[in-house]
Amino acid sequence: MTDSHAREHGTRSDIPVLITEAAPSYAEQYAQRRRKYAVIMLARIPCLLLALAFYQIWWLALAFIVLSVPLPWIAVLIANDRPPRKAENANRYHRSRGELESRAHVVIDS
Repeated sequence: MTDSHAREHGTRSDIPVLITEAAPSYAEQYAQRRRKYAVIMLARIPCLLLALAFYQIWWLALAFIVLSVPLPWIAVLIANDRPPRKAENANRYHRSRGELESRAHVVIDS
């Protein structure tokens, strides 16, 4: 089986996998999702404060309130959404045979 065939069909190969494109750990993903949730929920506070500040202009206050209503729902959706799984095709290191073995080898027969 060729290496390209093995990569296409997800079979294991003895060629080392490059980890520079590895997915972030679960803890990193969780921390990132928590930060996004906090930022979106904190964005709701200025909306409500602006609605209070502009209570005399009813349509502007209403606009800020309407803007703040879907923010918790959006924050929960984003916080619960994991990034999509990457393709299982591993990026493998390939070296040409001529790099290390450029000269001819002497074969000794007994």
